[in-house]
Amino acid sequence: MEQTYHVYILASERNGTLYTGVTGDLVQRCWQHRNGQGASFTRHYGVHQLVHAEAFADVNEAIAREKAVKKWRRAWKLELIERGNPQWLDLYDRLNG
Repeated sequence: MEQTYHVYILASERNGTLYTGVTGDLVQRCWQHRNGQGASFTRHYGVHQLVHAEAFADVNEAIAREKAVKKWRRAWKLELIERGNPQWLDLYDRLNG
């Protein structure tokens, strides 16, 4: 079975604080953020709602995408989220179901 890597965006709330990351295990990484074991930034600002995720087969492509998105203007990130998740639903619940 091939490894899948994800670039993801977490939010504190709609139009709130954003965090962009990359992981080889999206379910586990989101769980860590939700339970205070993720980045100190997400813990401090209460950023734990999964609002965007992109899958990659190549880890280098995923890392390059994460670095690119992190450099984007905030408005571009909001547009990316709105395009795929206009209701700003927490997508974490859909990962296990």
